[in-house]
Amino acid sequence: MTSGSAPKGIYAAVSTPVDADCNIDTDLLLDHCSWLLENGCAGLAPLGTTGEANSMGTAQRRELIETMAEAGLPMEKTIIGTGSTSFSDAIELSELAMDAGANGLLMLPPFYYKSPSDEGLFRFFAKVAEVLGEKSPRIFLYHFPQMSAVPFTLNLVRRLRKEFPGVFVGMKDSSGDFENTKAFLEAFPGFEAFSGSEVFAAANLDIGGWGCISATTNLSAPVVAAWLSETDPRAQGVLDRKVNALRAAIASVNNVSGTKGALSVFRACPCWARTLPPNVDLDEAEASKLAAELDRIADLGRYFR
Repeated sequence: MTSGSAPKGIYAAVSTPVDADCNIDTDLLLDHCSWLLENGCAGLAPLGTTGEANSMGTAQRRELIETMAEAGLPMEKTIIGTGSTSFSDAIELSELAMDAGANGLLMLPPFYYKSPSDEGLFRFFAKVAEVLGEKSPRIFLYHFPQMSAVPFTLNLVRRLRKEFPGVFVGMKDSSGDFENTKAFLEAFPGFEAFSGSEVFAAANLDIGGWGCISATTNLSAPVVAAWLSETDPRAQGVLDRKVNALRAAIASVNNVSGTKGALSVFRACPCWARTLPPNVDLDEAEASKLAAELDRIADLGRYFR
């Protein structure tokens, strides 16, 4: 596993292109990852919610990790989703990601049981940390209670960090509550906390956080990068409005199918629109309407030409 902290900035929660048989389209995946890194992303976060990892089997997730590593993508800039309701599956995927040189491991809580105690969650993650210990894992906790129904509390994270120094290094906070992100950053100096939305990226970085890991930066990364680097207040204000409007337009449809639908239009590749069940694809008309709105807001299609 890569040593040292993750690069700060914009990460895309990488969308996973699939074929008609629900297999990963590796050529499209690698092309998209390269585009993201060339268009403002400091890093990649595959196999999360947007990557539809929870609709994949362990074998498919292994295939994606191996494909990225064998293609020579900069794994030191990747935070890979390896969480699972089964700690044995989480360990298997984490070992593979670490051997591939990933910077970090993004782990959901074991979410099938909707009300595990902090003690139960501690035991789950302690087991993972103990087994992976010799490989010096860097674990990012994935706080997304709207989807998992299982939050990570300050007390739990404090206990994990005390018992396993250097292991539980950060978090992706997809709660949408920036005050929650601030609380973790204040409690744990140097905590590598990412916001789950690009609209919080600047504020996150300003208070010592690491930036954002976002679904919609699969499309908007160039605009978000320009916004973060802009120093003129007036120009920055214009870009700020564009970033917020792009996020809202995609989210109003659905982050997973909306992102893929717009990609299918901008890349002139209908296969990009495919999602894994139980997600539902945008139809061609919906995808075209969304892409047109993103073009109206920020001429987004030009970055794909």
